[in-house]
Amino acid sequence: MRFLLLASACSILAAPCYAKAEERDETAGSAFDLGRIVVRATIARDSVAPGSETLGQAAIEAFNRTTLDDALTLVPGIAVSASGDARNERLVTVRGFDRFQVPISIDGIRVYLPYDNRLDYGRFLSGDLAEVQVAKGYASVLDGPGAMGGAINLVTRRPTRALEAHGRATLDLDRDGDYAGYTGFAALGTRQERWYAQASFARSFRDHWDLPDSFTPTAVEDGGARELSRTEDWRLNAKLGYTPNETDEYVLSYTRQEGSKNAPPHVTDPGPRAWAWPEWDIDSFYALSTTQLSDGLTLKMQAYLNSFNNLLRGFDDATQTSQTLPAGRVFNSWYADQSHGGAARLEWREGANRLGLAFHYRRDEHIEYSQLFPTGYIEPEQRSLEDTFSLALEDELALADTVSLTVGVSYDWRTLIQADEFVLNSSRDGGTSLSYPLRNADAWNGQARLDWQASSATSAHLSLSSRTRFPTLAERFSSRFGGATSNPALEAERATTLELGATQEVGGLQLEAALFHSWIDDAIVAFPFIYNGTGVSQSRNVGSGTSYGAELSASAVVSPTLQLGANYTYIHRDFTDPSIPAFEPTGVPGHRAFAWASWQPAARLSVLPSLELASDRWTVNSAGTRYYQTGGYALADLRVDYEVAGGVTIGAAVRNLFDELYMLTDGFPEAGRRFSLIAKFDF
Repeated sequence: MRFLLLASACSILAAPCYAKAEERDETAGSAFDLGRIVVRATIARDSVAPGSETLGQAAIEAFNRTTLDDALTLVPGIAVSASGDARNERLVTVRGFDRFQVPISIDGIRVYLPYDNRLDYGRFLSGDLAEVQVAKGYASVLDGPGAMGGAINLVTRRPTRALEAHGRATLDLDRDGDYAGYTGFAALGTRQERWYAQASFARSFRDHWDLPDSFTPTAVEDGGARELSRTEDWRLNAKLGYTPNETDEYVLSYTRQEGSKNAPPHVTDPGPRAWAWPEWDIDSFYALSTTQLSDGLTLKMQAYLNSFNNLLRGFDDATQTSQTLPAGRVFNSWYADQSHGGAARLEWREGANRLGLAFHYRRDEHIEYSQLFPTGYIEPEQRSLEDTFSLALEDELALADTVSLTVGVSYDWRTLIQADEFVLNSSRDGGTSLSYPLRNADAWNGQARLDWQASSATSAHLSLSSRTRFPTLAERFSSRFGGATSNPALEAERATTLELGATQEVGGLQLEAALFHSWIDDAIVAFPFIYNGTGVSQSRNVGSGTSYGAELSASAVVSPTLQLGANYTYIHRDFTDPSIPAFEPTGVPGHRAFAWASWQPAARLSVLPSLELASDRWTVNSAGTRYYQTGGYALADLRVDYEVAGGVTIGAAVRNLFDELYMLTDGFPEAGRRFSLIAKFDF
């Protein structure tokens, strides 16, 4: 069966996810059209109003959101938290689905860490983004595998004029007004009749951030500047495009991203490990194209090569000055990963009907090795190699002038080629190399969506989607420092999501609403059992649950100088983990709201206050023995800008205006009041 499917698609070599063709025609902005995925919501305009599924650069910049996790808090249905533990990574969930279940892409190219896919959303800078797309629940099968709970796509900029330049500079100050870091972005581009080119550079340096004044010092954290909160990131992007006619486009792009970070410790528990990442580096080279083969027939292709190099260092304690404790606690661990592949999408259109066929291929290679202490022994390299494929078919059929039905199906399969491990001996200065059993996996996905466009101002949709995601290498094979055993036969998780949504425009008022319900089956959990007389855990497909809720969004142009907006999310999650009777799904508040007002009291002056509200959310202590709810919070922000001259603006912003003490995960309070001084230009 796999051979027949592969043979039927072999003439199609490599296809990103794109916006619908009619959406490309109606949008004349700086967003890179070839890099868009299939999202049915209105494409983000040049407005500070956040959309329900699209977030434009104007909104990202106006609300002073310099990293991806921070920017996504503007979108309903999304919750941001921290992983806690020694990693303390920034996490994003989409309607309760996490980073493993919601793939992230840049210009339609999947960003995937081959071993564990533990992406830190705080490492992605937003300066060079024209748009962020969020597909919730229903993510088109044409966009590739893994979108069990949705998909996030970062669309980079593209020049629109013969010569243009953009720049942003932000000076960050802590709660006491002291220097805390900076963020900068610059882009230079040109668009000519048959080609365009652009280069951009973004950099962020955070010296520290302050805890709120109401924080009570502990033996681990004395308050004020947060311990080990220093981070540093930069990102370079270069793009060259060729447009020989009105329909075809061919693009080469290169991105280099480097980062280093610390992980602030738990404020009351001195036990968790002390880790630091002096290297968190990504390289990406990709080629995208769209070619009209004939009237109504289009071929869209992509090919890419991504690499990820990472160094994780474990220290004796939070001072990060010594590495003398036994292996498992203290180490230097290197990853040298690479992914390459591509996709192709063949699309045929006749009137309002569309038929799409897509084939995706990705090869992931993971190489790791560690230096162990106190002996200083360096392990031999261990290599894993895996191929992932997806073949998808989607048909959009006009049932009437105002009604269309889209049906999609895909078959995904994964082939494990190599999975090596190195087992230390008792002296920790030698050991044995081994290879895990090779097990392959496959899964079917299906979805359908009914759209009703009653008028240009009124629309509604009903969708049902059943999607899967394959487990990572870490979930199948990680020993978790000796606390787990492998499970090569681990299967895919599945989520089935039903959604009813509608939009309505009345004059200057735009309303959006959605009801959703997801059923989760074969969820992967760490199941405890006795192995060779020792208590360990093993990843198994024994979890299940449901997630349901509602989203509401509204924005209104009240007058030429005043615009208002708000969104609200309600979500309820139930999850059964047979290994933990007291388990509660963590990291997502039951209620969350965001409101804002954009006011221009004078011709060159703009004022943007905003308010974020959230209810309690579940968290768990560092020992994993007690689940409890954190308190809710209300965060007020304010930004004021003044246009000094055409294209040149200066401004000031304050986040967490009232210095509220709040926490998203056990033992890790968030930043207190902080200030920014901002300058920007657009020519």
